[in-house]
Parts: sequence; C-alpha cells; structure tokens
Amino acid sequence: MTEQAITATVLKERSRLGNFIRRRVSDPTDADDILQDVFHEFVQAYRLPEPIEQVSAWLFRVARNRIIDRFRKKKEVALADLGAAGEDDDDSYHLDLLLPSPDAGPEEAYARTMLLEELQAALEELPAAQREVFVAHELDGISFKEMAQATGTPLNTLLARKRYAVQYLRARLAYLYDPD
Repeated sequence: MTEQAITATVLKERSRLGNFIRRRVSDPTDADDILQDVFHEFVQAYRLPEPIEQVSAWLFRVARNRIIDRFRKKKEVALADLGAAGEDDDDSYHLDLLLPSPDAGPEEAYARTMLLEELQAALEELPAAQREVFVAHELDGISFKEMAQATGTPLNTLLARKRYAVQYLRARLAYLYDPD
C-alpha cells in the first residue's frame, strides 16, 4: 500500500472511528490518544509482509482493544478500592486483566482478538439486563453505585445480574481456558 492509500484510508475512517472511540471513552484526551495509537498501529501493520484484508474491521478491532487496554490501566490503579464499593473480592471479575496483552507479540495479539470475538458472541447470548450490567462494569468502568444511582435499580439487583452474567460466561467460555 502506498502512502497515498494509507492517507486516504485514514481520512476516510477517522471520523467514524473517532466517534466510535469517543462513545466509549469519556476523556477526550484519552480518546484522541487511542485514535492516534490505532492509526500508528495501522501504519506499522502495513510495513508487515501480510496485508490487512478488511481495513475498516481491523481498525475497529484495534480501537476496541486499545479502549480495553486503557480501562485496564485505570482499573489497575483502582483495584485497592474495589472492596469499598460493596463487592466481594472473590466474585469480582476483571476480564480485561485476564486478556493477553496486544503488545506481547503477534501470537498474544491473535489470542486476544480470538478471545474478544468469543466473548462478544457469548455476551450477545446473555439476557439484556445482565449484558448491560456486565458491559457497563467491565468494559465501561462504571461502578455499581453509579449504575444504581443512574438507573434506580437496587445495588443488590445489579450485583446479582453481574454474578449471573459471569457464571454464564465462565461456563460458556470454559473451553478457552480449560482444555480438558
């Protein structure tokens, strides 16, 4: 791919990809950083011998991974505060801390992509209420207390929905982490 083709792709996808990221990341500076990271990785990927076949899908997948990475970094700092929100540490499930890092090499990046695709399929199978709580807490980083205040749903109901979602996802995705 030539520099002109790369530039054309960036110009074509920038607005849509930027909106995708801003809907998921509240801090505009973080959203801009993620967008820049995605396009930097795009340019780097075109230097590799294997071409990217579906550029738009690839860009959105990388953006989603970078968003999760950003939340993981923020959550690592806040892990000590989790007990204060009324959560039982044994029941706390932090998906993004379990995923392979995309910076650990091509095999880990591929494994991460496959895990995220399997997770997406499993999430779509959940009842809407359970899926919404799981996504809000795990991917959007919203606390149960904030969800309860915003929705008027009791805190224990939200905790139960997340617990049921985690139980289902663990069973549904068990083959990925337990090969026996």
